[in-house]
Amino acid sequence: MARQFFVGGNFKMNGTIKSIQDIIRNLNDAKLDTKTEVVIAPPALYLLTAREALRQGIEVAAQNVFDKPNGAFTGEISAEQLKDSGVTWTLTGHSERRVILAEGDEFIARKTKAALDGGLGVILCVGETLEQREDNKTIEVVTRQLKAVAEQTKDWSKVVVAYEPVWAIGTGKVASTEQAQEVHAEIRKWLSSTISKEASENTRVIYGGSVSEKNCRDLAQQADIDGFLVGGASLKPAFVDIINAKA
Repeated sequence: MARQFFVGGNFKMNGTIKSIQDIIRNLNDAKLDTKTEVVIAPPALYLLTAREALRQGIEVAAQNVFDKPNGAFTGEISAEQLKDSGVTWTLTGHSERRVILAEGDEFIARKTKAALDGGLGVILCVGETLEQREDNKTIEVVTRQLKAVAEQTKDWSKVVVAYEPVWAIGTGKVASTEQAQEVHAEIRKWLSSTISKEASENTRVIYGGSVSEKNCRDLAQQADIDGFLVGGASLKPAFVDIINAKA
């Protein structure tokens, strides 16, 4: 069975009520590929605004989730609270949180497990820095990040893996189709040997890192690229073109 194409829009710390309403209006009015699963991740303050305004068939993701169900954790949001608000997905492991907020592999793995246990789907972000790529450590780094999650959960049915080379995020640089496909194929090989053959065949592995309407169609043709996690371009009308990359 073919894996359903998946496109996520990570708004990061961008947007106002008006601009996010404009983005949602554009998505609601657009002719989107019905075979593509679409999820947007606005800032936490606007999750409910997005959920209430989006048409059926487009889901909402949080950009972050905590690894505890409740308690004295100022500023955090639990999986249960997200689910209660109609939010069905969350990101974990984004490189900006790994680098700026010093989130480690084990903490990200615990957050991923908490989200899955709470009934959310997880967009699990992995990727290497430019220095690590130049040292030929890409696969070592990516599989280390994945292994931490594998030690917490063996059920990957609600996990989408987002490969995002850190050196390509927001830089305008993009991994070549060959570079991206190579890493995606290695991730799928790792899933087969570490989790199961079924997980390897069914888990979607999507690409992130300066995805645009100009490069999305070539990337989408690769055998092991099952979609995109889009940053800056998700704030623009061209996001529709990326969603329709396989159409």
